[in-house]
Amino acid sequence: MEQIRLGVAGLGRAFMLMLPTLVQHPRVRLVAATDPRADALDRFRADFAGARTHPSVEALCDDPAIDAVYISTPHQFHLAHVQAAAARRKHVLVEKPMALNLAEAQAMVEAARAAGIHLLVGHSHSFDAPYLRARDLIRSGSYGALRMITALNFTDYLYRPRRPEELDTAQGGGAVFSQAPHQVEIARLLADHPARSVRASTSVWDRARGTEGAYAAFLDFGEGLTAALTYSGHGHFDSDAFMGWTGEMGFRRDPDRHGEARAALARLASPAEEAALKSRRAYGAALGAEEARGAPPPSAHNHFGLFIASCEGADLRPMPDGVMIHGDAERRFETLPPPAVARAEVIDELWEAIALGRAPWHSGASGMATLEICLGILDSARQGREIPLHHQGVPATCR
Repeated sequence: MEQIRLGVAGLGRAFMLMLPTLVQHPRVRLVAATDPRADALDRFRADFAGARTHPSVEALCDDPAIDAVYISTPHQFHLAHVQAAAARRKHVLVEKPMALNLAEAQAMVEAARAAGIHLLVGHSHSFDAPYLRARDLIRSGSYGALRMITALNFTDYLYRPRRPEELDTAQGGGAVFSQAPHQVEIARLLADHPARSVRASTSVWDRARGTEGAYAAFLDFGEGLTAALTYSGHGHFDSDAFMGWTGEMGFRRDPDRHGEARAALARLASPAEEAALKSRRAYGAALGAEEARGAPPPSAHNHFGLFIASCEGADLRPMPDGVMIHGDAERRFETLPPPAVARAEVIDELWEAIALGRAPWHSGASGMATLEICLGILDSARQGREIPLHHQGVPATCR
């Protein structure tokens, strides 16, 4: 298989973020889509010659011209849409979080297993090359056993344009469902070991937004390995200062533009105006495939703030352009070449699974393990106690 023929379910903001990857990566071709918005479907047919649009996800999955489906619909529809694809033996890439509860996640994993298809969950920043390289350095054994993971990310997440459901935790809104999967999954990737428990704190600081904008979590992986994860999306300190002012998407940022998201939100008169602004950033209303094809690649890799993997013999710090190694008697930087295609690792892993039969690390079972920890963060914060974890036994990767 030279290319994956991909159908897309949902042409919203998540699709827009993946669009440069999908139009620039040589291993994938967009051939079909479905979305409730007529203007998005019109734009899709205009952008992709010969592509088809369908009235429903079921009809999309019936299309014999597609090999796999990228499901970027709202969280509450993921189970039904994964089951629709699996019933028709289409491979699946589903956006995170894969579900809002473990029962639905388990049903998705079982549907994929029964159909004999690959189910991948992403994009999360655990696909990013610097974290994969750090994981390989840890696995090499050159720096002794991994003992501690420290993660810190401060952004303006809470003040970016949101639809009402994105500010409702019960519907999958808030920092824990939206942002924690990135940190949790990177920690799981580096640990390369099942987590045993989580202890966390989170609360609603800004009542006007109504959902969690920050959390602090402590993961116990056993055998002396722990991870401390801190995240705040309240738009004050910006941890890109630790990354040389390279932003999350790998592009240079201007630190003097601090506070723009909060100021822009303050100018909106109502939640309806905020939702309308969010819609204008979606496919069909915002940039399309022509702009994405011509977009320059980022100058560095994607990242999710500060991570330090502390081994017995060195601290490893993934950076947007490589991995800094602080050893017993050395301090050196292992450079990674800049990406030719943004987020190429997502399609690389999907293609390797489908074309080469390699078991993906970002499998449905792995997505379920990440979801369990995110749910554990919420449960621990509500109950004020450590939450044991039971669904972390994900098979080792073949990558």
